[in-house]
Amino acid sequence: MTRNPDLSIIVIVYNMSREAPRTLHSLSTAYQEGVDEDSYEVIVIENGSDHPGIGTVAIRQGSNFRYHYIEDANQSPAAAMNRGIRMAHGRHVGLLVDGARIVTPGMVKMALLGLSLFPRAIVSTLAWHLGPKTQMQSVAEGYDADVEDALLDSIGWPTNGYDLFTISALAGSSANGFFRPIAESNALFMPRLVAEELGGFDERFALPGGGVVNLDLYERSCALPGTTLVTLLGEGTFHQVHGGVATNRAQDSDYEQRAFAEYAQLRGRSFQRPEREPIYLGSIPDQALPFLASSLRALEPSNGGGEPT
Repeated sequence: MTRNPDLSIIVIVYNMSREAPRTLHSLSTAYQEGVDEDSYEVIVIENGSDHPGIGTVAIRQGSNFRYHYIEDANQSPAAAMNRGIRMAHGRHVGLLVDGARIVTPGMVKMALLGLSLFPRAIVSTLAWHLGPKTQMQSVAEGYDADVEDALLDSIGWPTNGYDLFTISALAGSSANGFFRPIAESNALFMPRLVAEELGGFDERFALPGGGVVNLDLYERSCALPGTTLVTLLGEGTFHQVHGGVATNRAQDSDYEQRAFAEYAQLRGRSFQRPEREPIYLGSIPDQALPFLASSLRALEPSNGGGEPT
C-alpha cells in the first residue's frame, strides 16, 4: 500500500468478534465505491479484547489495512484512538470510536470529497441503530444478535449497503435527522493537523466505553476557529447490538447519568449539542427517503430536539 494515503481511518474494536468483521468489510474496497487502496488506509486497533482475534480478519480486507493490539488497554477507548492518530500516515484522519458500526458504501469517497473542499473541513455523518428502534429501547424489548442477524440476512447485506436504511432507526444523537444539529458523529473526518490541534480525544474520560468522549470531541471540533463543518447526506453508520454499556441500559442503568456527570466535572458545565450550521454534501438514496421526510418534519417549529445518546 502507499505510505502516504490521503486518509487514515482509525477503528477501535473491543470484544467484537461478531460485529467487527462486518464493520471492517464495510470499510474495504470490496464494499466502498469509487475509491482504491492507495487513497486510504484503515488502522484497526483492538483495545484489550479478552480473546483478541480480529487481526487476521483485518489484514484479509486489503493491503491498506493495518492492525494493532493494545494489551494493557484502558477501559475507555480515548487513548487507543489517540494512538491511532499518531500511527496515521494520511493527511486526514477518520475517527470511528466504535468498531460495531457498519458504514454505507459511499462513505470513504464522500468523506474524501468533503475534506478536499476546505482546508480545515470537519466532515460529519449521522448515525443509525440496526433494528426498529434505538437499541436502548429495542434491547429491553427482546432485540438481540439473533434478531439482528436475521434482519441483515433479510436485505441480503452486504449486496447493497444502502438497504441498511430500511432496517434501522435514527440514533438518539441524530434523532432529528439530516437538517437539525447532531450531538456526535460516529464517523468523523478532519485533517490530521486539526485532530492534533484539538489534542485528540480527552483521555480523562475514563468510563468504560469512554462515556461521552465522542460527543466531547465533536463539540470541540465544531467550536474550533477556522473550520468548516460538512455533513454528508445519504451516508452514515449503523450500530450493531453487542452488549455495549451505552446501548444496553439493563447492563448499567445509570451509565448515561454518570457519563454526562463526568463531562460536567471535566468541562465545568452541562453538555450542549453544537448548534453550528453545516454545509450539506451528497445525495439521499431512495432507501433513506423516509428519513428525509421525518427530517423535514423536524424542521417544523413545534418539534423539539432529541436526546444526545
